[in-house]
Order: sequence, then C-alpha cells, then structure tokens
Amino acid sequence: MHPMSPVAPPPVPEPPPAPRPLVVARWLWISSALLGAVRSVVKLADRNRLVDELRRIDPKLGQDQLDQAASGGVAFGLLLALALLGLYVALANRMARGWNPARVVLAVLGGLGLLGGLVGLAGVSVGLAGALGVRVGVFDVVVAVVSLGLDGAALVLMFLPRVNGWFAHVGHVRRARLAAPPR
Repeated sequence: MHPMSPVAPPPVPEPPPAPRPLVVARWLWISSALLGAVRSVVKLADRNRLVDELRRIDPKLGQDQLDQAASGGVAFGLLLALALLGLYVALANRMARGWNPARVVLAVLGGLGLLGGLVGLAGVSVGLAGALGVRVGVFDVVVAVVSLGLDGAALVLMFLPRVNGWFAHVGHVRRARLAAPPR
C-alpha cells in the first residue's frame, strides 16, 4: 500500500445471532397470535350463535337482515384475525432480527393483552360475564389462560438481561455500520 493512500477502515462485524430466549419469545408471540386466529375462526364458524346474538341485540331485524349482518361480521372477523396474525408475525420476526421498536410494540400489545385477559377472567370468575349476557364457555377460558401464559412468558423472555445486552450490542453494530464510510 502506498504511504499516502488512506487506510481502509476495519470491517464492521456482523451482529451475533439472537439469543435463545429471544428466539423462544418470537415463537411464543407467533403461537399466541395463531391461537387467537384459530379462536376467532372457531367462534365465527358458529353462524347460528352469531344470528342468535344479533337477534338478541335487535329483535326487529328480519331473517335476511340477520343473515346479511352475520355474513358481514364473519368476513370482517376473518380479515381482522388475519391482519392481527400478520402483524404479530411481522413484529416477532423483526424483533428476532434485533429491531428494538418491534420489541417495544410487542411489549405494549402484550401488556394490554395481559391486562385485558386478566380482567376478562376475573369478570368470568365473579359472574359478571353471565350477568351481562355474555356466554363464556370452557373453550374461551382455556384459550384465554393459554394465551395469558404464552404472552406472559414471551414478555419475560424479551427482557431478560442477556436479551437486553444483545439488543444493545445489535444497536451498536447498526450505528457503527451507519457511521462507517462507504467502501
């Protein structure tokens, strides 16, 4: 190398692979979202229940109107379930690649989900759901408990000290890459 030529900067290392707890958290989020989507499909598949609920809400509706409202509700419910599943999968994948904002969004959504799930289960346990005319079956309770477990475990795993250190390191590597001169 000529003495006057610039010295090439050292290469910026690749970030290390995601730690195991974060990989597990990713799969827990995806599993929880998939469970929610399956729950939605099961609930939406019970068309008679939907029509009965619509009839209870507005007894003046005719059968054609009830059928039309049920069909619209099923279509909207399926689209919403798919959108939420897609959102959680995208966020979980981005988080596992070291994008901290995805981890923050998952933490907020997961925290709200845990709070809502615990309040819902408490409402069921004290009989509030029944008093409000909301039918809650064993399937609903089992899915809620499993979802709470998945979300709670994912939240804990995402913020273990080892995972926090990995996110800090990945952020440092990304900032170093942005600051490095082009080759």
